[in-house]
Formats: sequence, structure tokens, C-alpha cells
Amino acid sequence: MADRWDSSLYDDRHSFVWKAGGGVFDLLNPQPGERILDVGCGTGHLTAQIAEKGAAVTGLDSSVSMVAQARQNFPKVKFALADARSFVMEDEYDAVFSNAALHWVREPEEAIKCMAAALKPGGRLVLELGGQGNIARICAGVEEVVRAAGYAGQHTWYFPSIAEYTALLEKHGFMVTMAQNFPRWTKLEHPERGMREWLEMFGGAYFDDIPAEARGELDKQIEDRLRPTLWSDGQWHADYRRLRVLAEKS
Repeated sequence: MADRWDSSLYDDRHSFVWKAGGGVFDLLNPQPGERILDVGCGTGHLTAQIAEKGAAVTGLDSSVSMVAQARQNFPKVKFALADARSFVMEDEYDAVFSNAALHWVREPEEAIKCMAAALKPGGRLVLELGGQGNIARICAGVEEVVRAAGYAGQHTWYFPSIAEYTALLEKHGFMVTMAQNFPRWTKLEHPERGMREWLEMFGGAYFDDIPAEARGELDKQIEDRLRPTLWSDGQWHADYRRLRVLAEKS
């Protein structure tokens, strides 16, 4: 898949993604000496926190720019370029961890197969991703504006229900011990440009077939469409819903 990530913009304006991972990090509860794999590590902040707990951690990401930024941010932590749908690890791990990454993988079974293969028997899978209903208001508003202008307006995310995702995990040898879908109303970084920057960072697929000269007007229309529900107290917000899962490899 194309590398559409701007790792500098990610760290500068969208650090809320990894900062919001504290809950799933606590669920992982990394222990000294454990071997842990972080799938979709981004710029490496949570990977580094796992390392600080004394675990032997490897961060994987399919983005060249993200891995380069992670290595620059944390030169003592191990990072590797790998696709969540096809990675193969030589060793077995005590835990596989992932935060805010797997909703980018449109072939979820391929990722689940890889994660299962990387875990030792009894190893734990600790995940958080966008769940059913995630950014529903953003998607509805963007699609309405973009399609009215004559463009396709298709996103590339995968936001599964609890039932759908747990069934896939069980199919591939996991025993699911916890699964939650919950809201996370999230303030975006820049008070005025927050939604435009969010769409630039994460919503690029919506605009693949749109000429650059048309973007300015469409961005304004999208802001007008979203403002009644996602703007409050002088700030843009995103209507996140997260799917958090804890499972064990049989």
C-alpha cells in the first residue's frame, strides 16, 4: 500500500493518538524480560514505553516514514518495516500489542493470522482499534460533501463490531477474554485548523480522485457541514469509538 503518512505532522499535531493509548498499555502490563511485538507502532512512543518497563520489544510498521521517525525518536528501541498482513517473525512472543493501527488493515484475517503465528501458546493479544461507529459523524459529513461534488467519497478504514472481530479471532485460535466498544470524544490539536489537519493526516483516501485546486472549497464545505456537531468550546473534536480486545492464543 502507498505510504501516505507524514510522520512529522503525526508527532506534531496528532500525538493524541498514542497519548490516548494509556488504557490499552495498562491492559498489556508489560513485564521485565517479556518478548513483545508492537504491530503498527507509528512513531514509536508506546513501543518505547514498553521498552522502559524492561520488556524486549520490537515495533513494526508498514510506513517507511513512520519507522524512520520512530528510529530517530528512540534509537535504542528495535523497529522494523513490515506489513501487518504478511509479516513473519523468527521468534515467538509473549504478547502482541497494537494501538490505533489495525483499522487501517482491510484484510483483518491476514493480520490476525500473522499475529497468531508470532505468539507462543498461551501468549496474549492486546489490541485497540477503531470500532463500529468510529468517526461516524466525520464520515457522514465528508461523504455527503465529496459525493455532492461528483467524486467517489470512499474511505479505506475497517471498523468492526465486537461480534465480527471476536469471531475472526476465535476462528484463528484465540480465546477472547475481554472485548469493549466505547466512545472517546477527542479534542483535535489546532483550534481552527484541527479538522482540516485531521483529514490531511488520516482522511487522504477520500480525496484521491479530487484535483488539488478543488480541495480548498471542499474543505470549507466539510467544515461547515461538521461544525454543528463536532465544534464546541472553540475547538474541533473527533467522534471516536474504540474497540479494545484482550485474547489468549490457545
